[in-house]
Amino acid sequence: MTDPRFSCSRTYTRREILEIAAGAGVAAALPFGRARAAAAPVLTRPIPRTGERLPVVGLGTAIVFDIGEDAAKRAERRAVIQTMIDGGGRLIDTAPSYGTAETVLGDLLSSMAARDKVFLATKVRVTGREDSIAEMQESLRRLRTGKVDLMQLHNVSDAKTELRTLKEWQQKSHTRYIGITHSQARANDRLAEVMRREKPEFVQLNYSLAERSVEERLLPLAADTGTAVLVNLPFGRGKLFSAVRGKTLPEWAREFDAASWGQFFLKYLLAHPAVTCVIPGTDKPEYMLDNLDAGRGRLPDAAMRRKMVDFWNALS
Repeated sequence: MTDPRFSCSRTYTRREILEIAAGAGVAAALPFGRARAAAAPVLTRPIPRTGERLPVVGLGTAIVFDIGEDAAKRAERRAVIQTMIDGGGRLIDTAPSYGTAETVLGDLLSSMAARDKVFLATKVRVTGREDSIAEMQESLRRLRTGKVDLMQLHNVSDAKTELRTLKEWQQKSHTRYIGITHSQARANDRLAEVMRREKPEFVQLNYSLAERSVEERLLPLAADTGTAVLVNLPFGRGKLFSAVRGKTLPEWAREFDAASWGQFFLKYLLAHPAVTCVIPGTDKPEYMLDNLDAGRGRLPDAAMRRKMVDFWNALS
């Protein structure tokens, strides 16, 4: 899903700004590109169980990497990956259920010789041991790698779920970490129960200004159990951008270095200390740069986060 981005002073999208600049022959003067991306480091946070540090902004592949053999789209997605790497990002999240995303990602990373430059996460849907192993092996084949950094049980459906097969997979060094995921708030109780009992290193959950239920229970639990948190759907499936379409970013957003609506929304999430990394789906290099910039500069404090919630509530 692509996301329109708005500047502080006008309602042009990032894409429109680039097109206007390119037409005027001044694209090099815009604050995009490798020099800008390298100007300030992206914030990193430790994976609680090991201390390994991850940049707080990554890349999701649902929908946007389900592009098959389309050469033009593959070139664009390659540029997104390169932009992320050059800008200081590492984590890329995918899944077998994302159509051709695993295959596309594996092909691109192989052609870029970039597998060792990324923290690669995927998922397994099935729960039977033999079927799970078969699906995970197929993911490795599609991703063109001997192991992944994170294997996650996708959309936990039962609070009694055990991670025995994933732990076995980890012991055999096919994955460095294991985790669980869900993208619906109704699964919060299930995730909490599995987190307590199974102690996965990662949990991936649905969190945005439009969906804050994880703040009540799951994020405090993650902090208590030492579980790294990946945030999916940080833009609420586009709901957040729709709500601010045509609106100017408030002046007080400068107080935490937000220069676009995308940064505004992501910085709210990153200001929570339990969040390890946000993984918005992105299909344009300029959006990837904008996302990475959310991990630079200041973050809102508790009082400012309350102000952001009040602002959102007034819109919605």
